[in-house]
Amino acid sequence: MAPRQKYSKPVPLADFVRAAVDPALAKQGFGESSLILHWDDIVGERVAACSEPIKLQWPPRPAKRPPDAAIEPATLVLRVSGAMALEIQHMAPILIERVNSHLGWRAVGKLAIRQGPLSKTNRPARVAPPDPQALAEAEKATKGVEDEDLRRALARLGARALRGPAGR
Repeated sequence: MAPRQKYSKPVPLADFVRAAVDPALAKQGFGESSLILHWDDIVGERVAACSEPIKLQWPPRPAKRPPDAAIEPATLVLRVSGAMALEIQHMAPILIERVNSHLGWRAVGKLAIRQGPLSKTNRPARVAPPDPQALAEAEKATKGVEDEDLRRALARLGARALRGPAGR
């Protein structure tokens, strides 16, 4: 009698990509890939179309820093195309606030802008919108949330959890 073969479950490609990409992004100062992958969700499609995060520059830590001392915020270096650099510079406080909200703490203190062409090859593909039926179901479940932006984000997340990104 031949021994039964054990088959492993298929693993989503995204599980492997994150493990490969996170170390490369860590060299650029990014603690996680979400800032790069969700740049358009964080700053909006209009700003994302003309900018991309290059790296987070963390200030050097003093050798004898007390353990309870506050961590100095980083500088987010953005590549911005053409004449949009001036507009991005004026929007800096808003963009910093959005990035910090996404990360969950005051990680970024200022922006540094580098003008130049964007590397479109580094742009992640847009995820297909969630199934409308699942979105309607998720919106019903989030009716009690007062913050409109949070309610929309929870509804999108709930729709993807209910039906998956491919609309299972």
